[in-house]
Amino acid sequence: MPDSFDYALIRVVPRVERGEQINAGVIVSCPTRAYLGARIAFDPARLLAIAPGIDTDEVALALASIPLIAAGDPRGGPIAALPRSERFHWLVAPRSAIIQPSVVHTGICDEPEAALDDLLERLVKPPRAR
Repeated sequence: MPDSFDYALIRVVPRVERGEQINAGVIVSCPTRAYLGARIAFDPARLLAIAPGIDTDEVALALASIPLIAAGDPRGGPIAALPRSERFHWLVAPRSAIIQPSVVHTGICDEPEAALDDLLERLVKPPRAR
């Protein structure tokens, strides 16, 4: 039987005042399956197209912490030690920083890991040429 899940996109917004952004990852929470996961698919060239001169290595380093926090990995710092639901709420909390979550959306899935992969392909990675 399918379960509901919540998800948010991870966006890089180099200059908040301009409103330009690229999608760089996805966070998925499925409490009924005790699942919280995040994946990053950061394309530095896409970011440089809207923010020439930005330090893409620093952005990539910050993005890399998100899957660690979601997984509860100690390398994610003190937030990673929080209970799963608190980690999700911390990851999707609105903020005015270069890395921002989208609003939280809902869906239904049979397998949250597959839903995460699907969302990453459809909403984050650039479309493939047909």
